[in-house]
Amino acid sequence: MSRRRLFASLCSMVFLVNLARVVFAPLIEPVAADFNVTPGTLGVVTSAAWLGSALPRIPTGWLLTRVARHRVVVGAGVVLTLAAAVAGSAPSIPLLAGAAFLMGLASGVYFIAANPLVAELFPEGVGNALGIHGMASQMAAALASVIVLAVIAVTDDWRATFAAIAVVAALVTTVLFIIARRTDLPDAGSEDRDLLAATRAQLPIVLTGILITGSLGFVWNGLFNFYPTYMQTKQLDPATASLLLSVLFGAGVPSFFVGGRLADRVSNVPLLLSIATGFIACLFVLPHVAGLWPLVAITVATGFIIHLLFPTVDTYLLGSLPDQHRASAYTAYSATMMIPQALGGGVVGRLTDAGYAFDTLFTGLAGGLALIFVGVFVLYRADRLPARRFTETNQ
Repeated sequence: MSRRRLFASLCSMVFLVNLARVVFAPLIEPVAADFNVTPGTLGVVTSAAWLGSALPRIPTGWLLTRVARHRVVVGAGVVLTLAAAVAGSAPSIPLLAGAAFLMGLASGVYFIAANPLVAELFPEGVGNALGIHGMASQMAAALASVIVLAVIAVTDDWRATFAAIAVVAALVTTVLFIIARRTDLPDAGSEDRDLLAATRAQLPIVLTGILITGSLGFVWNGLFNFYPTYMQTKQLDPATASLLLSVLFGAGVPSFFVGGRLADRVSNVPLLLSIATGFIACLFVLPHVAGLWPLVAITVATGFIIHLLFPTVDTYLLGSLPDQHRASAYTAYSATMMIPQALGGGVVGRLTDAGYAFDTLFTGLAGGLALIFVGVFVLYRADRLPARRFTETNQ
């Protein structure tokens, strides 16, 4: 029962840390108006949040070889609380980008520490536990636009969003700290003491995860950060365009549950290839869709398919890596794949400011992904990719 209470507190925390990464997307328009800049200029802010999520992952992995996972999670909550308070009072774009970086940093530290902890709390159902944890994370993404719209409607101030995040993060961090002290925690990662050795030992599966998630994540980051702006180019009003971002993320809520359960039951690499194929198909279709209800339909399809990726790839890695390498090898994967993912919003923002249309950009990006995953498929058919989970090969 104590592990379930800890898991519930982790689900609350993951809601907040993911909200910290995605809240800037629905805030682009009001922040741009307040600072009198173009929405594309704020691509630097969204990229700062994702770069912040990427850069601390290697140091966090090293820290986890010396500090208990739950203590690192609590530390991430403290950083999030302080960073959100700074974001709410930032007087300029550079300072807002700095606060966004710190909020992203809190999320990066959290995911590196918490995902292996979740897998170890429930070793008999890794995919299912990660799926539920991911659903809590995705709820933040789904509700981000609604939360922003509600806060601005009540306060007429986008800064109040960050004040609310700071207050709730302080409360959740305190509760998590108290519950963790009372829980009998697993010691599955006690032998994981050498980050570089673990990465070398598990290099094939680490590189596979980086290639798949890094490429898809780059395009996905560029898509969702500018989705409201993109939808406005398709003649939707700003409020409806913003709500479609919520639909895009909301469609992913059941994906985490479905993806986690599928990943526990079927071969992970073919499942990942199927997800990539579906997402690429949606990107090719999206530029040719017009009208509210067709846009809603393609938004739901895109959101549902891409969010299957995250519980599947985490199950593939965390369920395949042995105890003595799990956190360190996962750190190497997570830190590296986050770098291209973090750049997606900034690159798309710069290219749109340079005059490229969203339709042209996303068609081109879909073509690039298609080439990458043809290569992945060839490697898989040639039996050059790790394709079986560790637990299965040792039964």
